Amino acid sequence: NAITLAESTLGGATETLQTLRELVVKANDGILNSTNRASIAQEMRGLRDQLFAHANRSDTNGMPLFSGLGSAAPPFTDPATGVVFNGIAGQRAGTDVSLPGAMDGHAIFMDTTTGNGTFNVGLGGANTGTVWSAPGQVVSPGALTGDSYTVTFTVSATVPPAITYDVLDTTTALPVPPAARPYVDGQEIGFDGLSFVAHGVPKNGDTVVITPSTQTDVFEVIDRAIAAIDGASGNNVMTQATNLALVEFDASMDRVQSARGQAGDWLNRGDRISDSQNSRSIQLQADRSKAEDLDMVKGISDFQKFQTGYQAALQSYAQVQRLSLFNFIN
Repeated sequence: NAITLAESTLGGATETLQTLRELVVKANDGILNSTNRASIAQEMRGLRDQLFAHANRSDTNGMPLFSGLGSAAPPFTDPATGVVFNGIAGQRAGTDVSLPGAMDGHAIFMDTTTGNGTFNVGLGGANTGTVWSAPGQVVSPGALTGDSYTVTFTVSATVPPAITYDVLDTTTALPVPPAARPYVDGQEIGFDGLSFVAHGVPKNGDTVVITPSTQTDVFEVIDRAIAAIDGASGNNVMTQATNLALVEFDASMDRVQSARGQAGDWLNRGDRISDSQNSRSIQLQADRSKAEDLDMVKGISDFQKFQTGYQAALQSYAQVQRLSLFNFIN
């Protein structure tokens, strides 16, 4: 019953995340003003609270569904610094005759990554142009370094201005050749096994920052998306934030849906356990019947036969017992 409730709860969590994703797409509509986006952000806060309630849901005995190996206390708390998992990460294994009573909430809600899962693409805090970028992708895993980079745009004073960019590996403080690459709106920028597409018109000195992905949780993903929608300072900042949020929402939904699939597999295993136990029970009843059930007519006949034999044996023994050497002499 606990696994059934967990499976349905994860279905509700998936629907909540899907609704949040749709609101992020809606917020990126250029016709919306700040008031419209503030309304969307408020709706997202309500959905975020709903998802938090899903994560802390208990079964009919009051035991949390997503405490992992933890205790009966609520596994998630929500201080101002961000959601904290208070359970014990991990998952009890099922056996041939049992199922775990709780799922690993840490793996479901707390164990996701920022950006595209390998690196993050962000805008420099001092940018004044309209440049923004897609989340990017890995094009050559073997060439990845795991370093951080800064892509700096240079705009010439010529008419029309020429825009170029340089890449600096900020981990090693070394430039990534070639220098002064020409920038084209919508054209792929690639180096060291990764690539992303930049859009818009940068101002001189604007930057795009590349950093390795880090661990995050689904609630932080939602909080950052809400903050971006409610307080974006420009359309390019909004577009950058919402594109990143969509990628992270998709990764979070994948984890929730994977956990729901695991719960479904456990329910199927539970059905197989029940069928196996029912078959075993029938077999045991048959074995017991063979051992205990009695044909009364045959039983009485056998009893009388054994009783006659027993009495004859007793009488024969009594006669033999009275024999002595004197009986044979006489």
